[in-house]
Order: sequence, then structure tokens, then C-alpha cells
Amino acid sequence: MSEPLLIAVFGPESTGKTELATKLAGHFRAPLVLEYAREFWDEHGAIALEDIAPIAREQWRREDAAIANGAPLVICDTEALTTVLWSDLLYGTCPEEVRRIAQKRTRRYALYLLLDSDVAFVADPQRCFPSAEDREKCRRIWRGALESQGLPYVVVSGDWAKREQVAHEAIQRLMRDRA
Repeated sequence: MSEPLLIAVFGPESTGKTELATKLAGHFRAPLVLEYAREFWDEHGAIALEDIAPIAREQWRREDAAIANGAPLVICDTEALTTVLWSDLLYGTCPEEVRRIAQKRTRRYALYLLLDSDVAFVADPQRCFPSAEDREKCRRIWRGALESQGLPYVVVSGDWAKREQVAHEAIQRLMRDRA
């Protein structure tokens, strides 16, 4: 049995990642690995630097469990590189274990769907960068991280229907290429 195609829905906050990941998982009948950091925040009310490594390890555990189920495709609402970017952005550093393991795990993804920040910001207690300038800065950071590591990605922008269409087409191309 071959490794599944691992798809990361990736990008700054409030760009529709969870909604798109959920729709893609339903459309392709693929396992969905939700973002554990959001669940952790809901349970604890905040995330501190010392929480980053445990959050990352639990996210990796859940991702590995989904992969082990043997499905040909797995959709991930977040992944290790996102954890590193948020840690660096919020705390100015990232635990070395998380950075080192994230560097290895990024190579597992067949594709990153980079969601653009060209949609309206939706306020949420977990979100912290509502201004257009901050959103643009985050978009540049996320895209720069993919480019600097040479990771495969497709930019997903436009209205919600267009985002879904672009994501479907990109995944279908990967599946055809693998067949």
C-alpha cells in the first residue's frame, strides 16, 4: 500500500482553512485532521510558549493516526510548519524540537493549499491580526515559508466558490498524476 496523499490547508488566520478542509474531506471522502491548537485554546483559554511543543506533538499524533488508517488521501486543517510560524510570530521563538521535526514533516505533504487573505476578517477570541497590514504581513510570512523550503503549493484566493474550485482541481490533478 502506498503512502496517502497528504494535503495541508495552510495560511494565515481567518482565511477559511477549517471550512475548506472540512468541505474537501467530505467531497473526497478523506479523513480530516482538525487543528488541535484551536481545541487546546477552547479548553485552556490561552496558549503559552510552553504549550507549543505539547500541542505540536498531539497534532502530529492525530495526523499519524489518520495516515495509518490507510486512506489514499488525508486532509489536514493545519500542520507542523504553521505551528512554527505562529510560535515565532507570537513569542519570537519556537521550541527547537518543534522546529526540527517540522522541518522533516513538511516533506510529507503532496501539496499545500495556501489560502490568501483576500476575504473579510471574522473576529474570534483566538484571532489577533485583524488589520489589513497585519493580514498582508502574515500572508507574506506563510508564502515565504513555503517558497524558502521549496514546498509544493497552490494559492487559493477569491470568493468561497472559487476557493473550493481551485482546491478541488489541484487535488484532482495530484490524484490523476499518482494514478
